[in-house]
Amino acid sequence: MIGRRSLPGLLAHRAERTPDAVALREKEFGIWREITWAGYLDRVRRFSLGLEALGVARGDRIAVVGDNRPEWMIAELAAQALGALPLGLYQDAVAAELAGLLEAATPQVVVAEDQEQVDKVLEVRGGLPGLAHIVYYDSRGMLSYQAPGLTSFEDVEALGAEVHANSPELFDRKLAAVSSGDTALLCTTSGTTSRPKLAMLSHANLLSMADQLQRADPLSPDDDFVSFLPLAWVGEQMLSVFSALTVGFAVNFPEEAETVRKDMREIGPQTIMSPPRIWENMVSDVQVMAGDATPIKRWAYRWAMRVGKASADARFRGQVESWSGRLRRRVADWTVFGPIRDQLGLDRVRRAYTGGAALGPDVFRFFHSIGVNLKQLYGQTEVSGISVTHRDGDVRFQTVGTPLADTEIRISDEGEILCRSPAVFQGYFRNPEATAGALEGGWLRSGDAGYFDDGHLVVIDRLSDVTRLPNGDSFSPQFVENKLKFSPYVREAVVFGGGDFAFVTAMIAIDMENAGQWAERRQIAYTTFTDLARKPEVYDLVRRHVEEVNRELPASARIRRFLLLHKELHADDAELTRTRKVRRRHVAARFSELVEGLNGDEDSVFVETEVAYQDGRTSIAKHDLRIETTAAPDGAGPRDARPGHRG
Repeated sequence: MIGRRSLPGLLAHRAERTPDAVALREKEFGIWREITWAGYLDRVRRFSLGLEALGVARGDRIAVVGDNRPEWMIAELAAQALGALPLGLYQDAVAAELAGLLEAATPQVVVAEDQEQVDKVLEVRGGLPGLAHIVYYDSRGMLSYQAPGLTSFEDVEALGAEVHANSPELFDRKLAAVSSGDTALLCTTSGTTSRPKLAMLSHANLLSMADQLQRADPLSPDDDFVSFLPLAWVGEQMLSVFSALTVGFAVNFPEEAETVRKDMREIGPQTIMSPPRIWENMVSDVQVMAGDATPIKRWAYRWAMRVGKASADARFRGQVESWSGRLRRRVADWTVFGPIRDQLGLDRVRRAYTGGAALGPDVFRFFHSIGVNLKQLYGQTEVSGISVTHRDGDVRFQTVGTPLADTEIRISDEGEILCRSPAVFQGYFRNPEATAGALEGGWLRSGDAGYFDDGHLVVIDRLSDVTRLPNGDSFSPQFVENKLKFSPYVREAVVFGGGDFAFVTAMIAIDMENAGQWAERRQIAYTTFTDLARKPEVYDLVRRHVEEVNRELPASARIRRFLLLHKELHADDAELTRTRKVRRRHVAARFSELVEGLNGDEDSVFVETEVAYQDGRTSIAKHDLRIETTAAPDGAGPRDARPGHRG
């Protein structure tokens, strides 16, 4: 059957079975507007035939860039119905970043959401000789634009409607020609250790992933899902596109990025998916709200959290709670946890997922304490999203769960996690050398280090980042970073240790909003991020948290020296990936003088930073950053910790 062979074929199947059920819902001007499955298919048909009228043929590439909107998914499925290859791009990517990916894909059409995205495409168009058409779907500010091939989404749909009127059978013929082995999607890798590559994922890969996830954690056609993470990320595609088409639940699009939480509260989704940064932000918000509350409310919050953590820990140990424990839990849920979940838009959530990077166990425990069924997903773009997940009733804070039904996981002799699955990708687009490096004897090399603990997979860190401390202990920077980021005043942390480093050190970027509110409540005046980060009071605030983290770490892994960065880490500066994972090697190279200073014994380090302004001008900012030294476990100073020191 066509419906079982491809994603647009599955859409046609849904439109035939439940034509009037809601498939998509978008909020515009405060009103939720619905698109049924039949309407969804009709728009995909029109846009697909419109693309063909523009000259798009089988094997051509179509790039899409913009916020999450129905038009993104319509364009993607329309391209697939022609046998063309859609490529999703992150909406916050700068023009130079877009240029690299567009030059690699050589698309014939770019579907850009609005004026901002069109401007970026026009800026780099000179290096894209094959780009014939730029299609926009938000016309605000576009009236005066004149460029070859520039047209609106509505005009392409109107063109397709004419083609369909003249050839009513054409779309069905095109759809029938799409096979499960055809490439369905070009998906960018995260680029944690190198430039992003384009992974080729087939319809069979994507449908296998959706089927495996459904068997592990069944979703219902009556569920609602809110799509707010970038659709360029395979994790968002996995639920918004693959699973939605497989199961038939409704996908909802918030009005703006700033209204996500408010819109989520209105929808009340049963399923939610977020990367660790979102969950960490929620914890920070709750901690700040609790800190600003009245004394009686702060007492109630602390009491409820003790009750919630005890209840969560008992469940994960497989113990049955006493009747008094269950009673306390109900009181805590009624008085504290219920209102918190409602504020976060999680009140109706039955399953919550985190993926894309490691989530610290402290954050995990927090959400289970307040009654959110949070589960880890682990995988890569190259395996169509995930290969391992937690199951209901079998969640462990330190693990990422167990393999999916049709997925095999094994650990290599070097400790690398290897995966074999029908969801493993076809290879990298026009990059056979990288493909050969990723696939070995049918197994996908993840680049991650891990091990199994009673059937559960434990992910340690990137294999290249796991090192040995001077005393021989294995060391994972990521584990310590997650501990540090549990503070509402820490936004990012980059930890160094092992190998050539004499001891463990950290570069910490404060959370500007939360740290700023903390400073204002104490009448501490500041102007910029840099000024706030250099305040002695802020250093003391972070130092107390570092000392708390140190008490939970083995003596050899404790942070001995740290500094507060003078700037936020940002994806535009290639310090983070677009999914907000730290690019450790780039950060170490960009701030090499800071790394050297931390590994020394001076109490400050001088740094010069180039500042780029929006008008193209640049200037050099000079900063003298303070370095804090914490107490060593044995009372020795950092110099004494160097290998070979004899006292």
